[in-house]
Amino acid sequence: MYDKLQNLEDRYNQLTDLLMDPEVINDSNKLRDYSKEQADLQEVVDKYRRYKEITQQIDDAKAMLEDESDEDMVEMAKDELEELQPEVEPLEQEMKLLLVPKDPNDDKNVIMEIRGAAGGDEAALFAGDLYRLYSRYAETQGWRIEVIEAHEADVGGYKEIVFMINGKGAFSRLKYENGAHRVQRVPDTESGGRIHTSTSTVAVLPEAEEVEIDINEKDIRVDTFASSGPGGQSVNTTMSAVRLTHEPTGVVVSCQDEKSQIKNKEKAMKVLRARIYEKFQQEAQAEYDENRKSAVGTGDRSERIRTYNYPQNRVTDHRISLTINKLDQIMEGKIEEFIDALIIEEQTAKLEEIGE
Repeated sequence: MYDKLQNLEDRYNQLTDLLMDPEVINDSNKLRDYSKEQADLQEVVDKYRRYKEITQQIDDAKAMLEDESDEDMVEMAKDELEELQPEVEPLEQEMKLLLVPKDPNDDKNVIMEIRGAAGGDEAALFAGDLYRLYSRYAETQGWRIEVIEAHEADVGGYKEIVFMINGKGAFSRLKYENGAHRVQRVPDTESGGRIHTSTSTVAVLPEAEEVEIDINEKDIRVDTFASSGPGGQSVNTTMSAVRLTHEPTGVVVSCQDEKSQIKNKEKAMKVLRARIYEKFQQEAQAEYDENRKSAVGTGDRSERIRTYNYPQNRVTDHRISLTINKLDQIMEGKIEEFIDALIIEEQTAKLEEIGE
């Protein structure tokens, strides 16, 4: 571990020199990349330097105890050891956590897609419940929500809703929501009181910036059409809705939330870029190691990650076998307990990979 830490400090020092190089200063791309890399290293390097400083002071104090005969100096060395030694273990743990490879997407905004899956009307209603859950959670984090596309179901809820959550670190916490969510409850339409099981899928995509993925405008087919509401009802007679098709990958995105065709196209491009970015990431990861899976699951949308049992007020996350009997609170957006547990599980697994 300490070799890795020393290598990081050496790289940090190298970046300091590079950022003072006139050639780098005059190259905006290099300047941006090197500045970001150094900023990412700042915390772990600061901790490592503090660790080296403390351990050196401890060694000096121990040497003083061995060589010094003056009682006052010996007492001072003992006091110093008593003060410094409790700092060592916490610093070691903090450095280990900082060595866990950081997901480069963690600080990004999120594009979420919720779709009713198995269960017909009940799945659409549950999709609406999930949208409300994430909206409430976003509010508690001070994040902003922007709907991109929504197809409401006749009974309420959504057949599909696509929205963006703008906020620093949104992806770092919401990425664990990626997958199939199962609900068990008695539908309002069920006269016999039988419990039905339905599912809705949640896709969590990091917003991709233009500098990260190059999309040629010539590869995009743009179609315009009139917006429509639930059941196909026309809500806008102008051709403001936009459908973008990225022909090389076959990715298709529609947006009809705005009355302006230009605004709809802008929103659709954000989703298109995110979906293509995700596609390329998945292909690269599969090529790197198709068998490797995270401790909290693959994140595949078909994977059942959580069950919401209404009769028993219970929610279970199947990836970490965590059950919380607070469904009513969780549906109000209080999902921190699940997210924190999933983060700890993933960090623990990665720490084991790092080793000593």
